Amino acid sequence: MAIAAFFDLDKTILAKSSSFVFAKPFYKEGLIGRTDVVRSAYAQFMFIASGADHDQMETMRKYMSELVTGWEVAKVQTIVSETLDTIVDPLVYQEAVDLIAHHKSLGHHVIVISSSGTDVVEPIAARLGADIAIGTQVEIVDGKYTGDITFYAYGEGKAEAMRDLAHEHDFDLSNCYAYSDSHTDVPMLYAVGHPSAVNPDSELREIANLNNWPILDFEKPVSMKVKIERRQAVAAGASVAIGAVALGVTWYAKRRNSLRA
Repeated sequence: MAIAAFFDLDKTILAKSSSFVFAKPFYKEGLIGRTDVVRSAYAQFMFIASGADHDQMETMRKYMSELVTGWEVAKVQTIVSETLDTIVDPLVYQEAVDLIAHHKSLGHHVIVISSSGTDVVEPIAARLGADIAIGTQVEIVDGKYTGDITFYAYGEGKAEAMRDLAHEHDFDLSNCYAYSDSHTDVPMLYAVGHPSAVNPDSELREIANLNNWPILDFEKPVSMKVKIERRQAVAAGASVAIGAVALGVTWYAKRRNSLRA
């Protein structure tokens, strides 16, 4: 059976929250107002300072739902694509890049699973060379977000997605790996045989110690442009990105069909 390595994104691969680093370009392009920029900055500070708890994650879910309602999907994707290098590149942990490369060298599938929206998660995951990207999914009608969150990649939702992917791709979860910083991702970590806590919040550090899980401290944010060979980045942009989007869409489609059934 195949082996996969599941990575959370924020504070595990990236030094900041992927959902909020795009606040400035979204403001510049008129998608959000000045108040939203301030709220995003405050949320980013709280996220870094203490780690998000359940109530904060639910607040983020409500905020995301209200914020994106009516946004044109194509415009969001264009902004993310055009600003990805300058916004995200200095925020990637070198240790995470090396760990992803290690898993790839072993023939493992690399999967990024994050509570951020799919249109943010997928291009970042593709740039990193991930095979599959799963993020929070917002309903799209006539090319615009309705604000209805059809899948929230948080808590037990992440573990559910992992089990579905394991069934679909024949992953042996008992031999798979998972990496996260937050105690809200404990279901994700318990779902695999080889969990690790990365830059853990206090609650997760305690849980990791009780379970004798490895604790990894990542502290070297670098530029993907500099540290990942150009040919790898080109390959990720040309093929892996398409694969990540296609697999993600396939998974979401199957999930929608199963819910309707």
